[in-house]
Amino acid sequence: MEEKRLLETLFRELFQTERSAQRHCRVEADRLGTTPPAAALRAVARDADAILQELPALARRHGLPVSGSGIAIGTLFSLVRVTIADHCLDAERSYRGTLLGARHGVDLVRLIRVTARSPQHRELTQWCDAWLARREPLVEEVAHQLVWWGQHPSRARQAAQKGVLSRNVQRVFGNASTARAPG
Repeated sequence: MEEKRLLETLFRELFQTERSAQRHCRVEADRLGTTPPAAALRAVARDADAILQELPALARRHGLPVSGSGIAIGTLFSLVRVTIADHCLDAERSYRGTLLGARHGVDLVRLIRVTARSPQHRELTQWCDAWLARREPLVEEVAHQLVWWGQHPSRARQAAQKGVLSRNVQRVFGNASTARAPG
């Protein structure tokens, strides 16, 4: 019974995490244009597109919630990030935040896999194995592309989100990436 409750909670979070991966990776990639980090992010976003297509049927087969609320929460978090938080971040930090979210998804699916250890969830365990085999290399490529930021420091220090709000936030709070530590 506890296994089932945990799986229900984790599955709601999976819907949310996949929606965030779909949205954030695409937003970041669009900001970066045709750069290698953008290509890595687009690959994760395309994979999230495919996962969100198959996830409802998988959830139903295992008596788990098809979480419209998880998708809605993921959309809300994405909206808050894009409209508010990204105005306070430089481009490189925004990229690392997106990477952190993608790594969260990997950890979440690993936990689902371990929790779904009963014979009745054999298909779910196999699905997790396939997801991890597909997604982990994509997320590792996003991590590998961190070197690009070190090779393009002026691009790294640019505001993640450009516009009047970004300029005003940076004017009021200063650009966190250019702030110097005391001493």
